[in-house]
Amino acid sequence: MTSTLKGITLKGSAEMVAEFFSFGINSILYQRGIYPPETFTRVTHYDMSLQLTTDPKLKNYLTNVVSQLKEWLFECTVQKFVLVITCLETNEVLERWQFDIECDKSAKEISAPREKSIKTIQDEIRSVIRQITATVTFLPLLETPCAFDLLVYTDKDLMVPDKWEESGPQIIDQSEEVRLRSFTTSIHKVNSMVAYKRTDSA
Repeated sequence: MTSTLKGITLKGSAEMVAEFFSFGINSILYQRGIYPPETFTRVTHYDMSLQLTTDPKLKNYLTNVVSQLKEWLFECTVQKFVLVITCLETNEVLERWQFDIECDKSAKEISAPREKSIKTIQDEIRSVIRQITATVTFLPLLETPCAFDLLVYTDKDLMVPDKWEESGPQIIDQSEEVRLRSFTTSIHKVNSMVAYKRTDSA
């Protein structure tokens, strides 16, 4: 990783944020039961136990997405990353995990590392992932088979790469929103929230 013990560079920051999204997506898909639990394996990262998919198609898909995301993070052209969970039968949006990304574009001109330790950043990331794991205590049970989609909001003039397509925002009707913790590398800041469909009993 391109970073020093005392600071972090734009490249190192892009790598750390992309890595967070990789583990974050896997955690959401595991916690929300989008894929069977037996298709995940336990790994230790950020000094905590995490679940990673072993499904070959999903692994390949996520690797490609995160790789492209890392590029956009390095170029400071990504503004928002969203994971949408939909009902397989009706295509209705049931949950929307949104991560707003702020980037200090001056890091593109000034290559000196920022004064923030890797450990401090990883501690902040660990807090966010812990919260993602804890959301199962209040999110409504997903009682139907579900699918997921990943949306990326970029600067308007960015060319859409092959295998990506334009998409609508996929908003939830009558939703509750819960803000989660944020973390910052001092170059990229990520604010997290989850919106979910209100149940009749709520």
